[in-house]
Amino acid sequence: MRKSSPGSVRRAFQPWNDPAAKPLVEFRGVTRRFGAVTAVGDLSLSLYPREFFALLGPSGCGKTTLMRMLAGFERPDAGEILLDGVDITAVPPHLRPVNMMFQSYALFPHLNVADNVAYGLKREGLPRVEIARRVEEMLALVKLEGLGRRRPDQLSGGQRQRVALARALAKKPKLLLLDEPMAALDRKLREATQFELMDLQSELGMTFMVVTHDQDEAMTMADRMAVMDHGKLVQIGPPDVIYEAPANRHVAEFVGDINLFEGRVAAIEGDLVKVETSFAGTIELDEEAPALGVGEPVLVGLRPEKIDLGHDEPIGVANKVAGEIWDIGYLGDFTMIQVMIGGEDGQLLKVALANRTRRIARPFAWEDKVWLSWDIEAGLVLRP
Repeated sequence: MRKSSPGSVRRAFQPWNDPAAKPLVEFRGVTRRFGAVTAVGDLSLSLYPREFFALLGPSGCGKTTLMRMLAGFERPDAGEILLDGVDITAVPPHLRPVNMMFQSYALFPHLNVADNVAYGLKREGLPRVEIARRVEEMLALVKLEGLGRRRPDQLSGGQRQRVALARALAKKPKLLLLDEPMAALDRKLREATQFELMDLQSELGMTFMVVTHDQDEAMTMADRMAVMDHGKLVQIGPPDVIYEAPANRHVAEFVGDINLFEGRVAAIEGDLVKVETSFAGTIELDEEAPALGVGEPVLVGLRPEKIDLGHDEPIGVANKVAGEIWDIGYLGDFTMIQVMIGGEDGQLLKVALANRTRRIARPFAWEDKVWLSWDIEAGLVLRP
């Protein structure tokens, strides 16, 4: 559906780095409380036109409350929300140029597909001819041509999701909100739908905001993502920055698998940081870390896929440690191996090995004595 070079287009799309770019949505010091619980606390955030933005976080972190305030279903206790420069904080939901696709899809079971899509248009009082044209256009957009007379219970889960999406898009909102849009789909359909949504958003040139607890979903679709915790924005950035340079331990552990070593800074030699750990010895990192002092307690983060595993001790490698394989999980595209370092009371590390070739004999087995090694650029420094 995209006309040219989607990857390069997405890489070039970075309005948040342009001081002259005007946000489409602005949350300014927004707070929402439910009794004694602060669901969202003094939060400020900007979304830009044509951006695919993802809110990511565990249950109860405030992400759905933030989206519902933008839709108008919740009213902030403090702060303001602007859409295209207009304060919409007190504007009721039906008067906002915003539509929301609910996790449950919320289709009317007694209406057929076409009437579900047409529902909002009829309430707006559009001419019958225009409604029919818009419905046909939306069904074609989501690849449901010819299914207009079916009822929701005659459709698959993926088809019902498309109906809900078509209905949300029919009124041509400035902003589309998606609340856990793929939670009800099986894994294969969910993965395919992620790319379809990206293509659709690019084709329409609309701004999408998706709420999800699925990190893979957020990282696949989003231009930028925000990780939330206890009503606060912990880190905002493109997916690769969030993954490779997490702001703190919460982000590092929530987004992807990571091994964490507790230690203290032993030496700083230019960009080379040496950290003394209990079970992995001295770890060397080529890290532009924030101002650190010798003796300061830190964490070293190391993603499982950045570790090399072998039976023989590697030569000429700064970072290496011996261990014993405790568990092996074959996951198809990769194998996750758990290795104990430092003896039985030591630390269990995860190592991810890509399954690049088909093979019957496994190179590693339970209780194998192995060596782990990694490059000095593979790890990152986090404060505890």
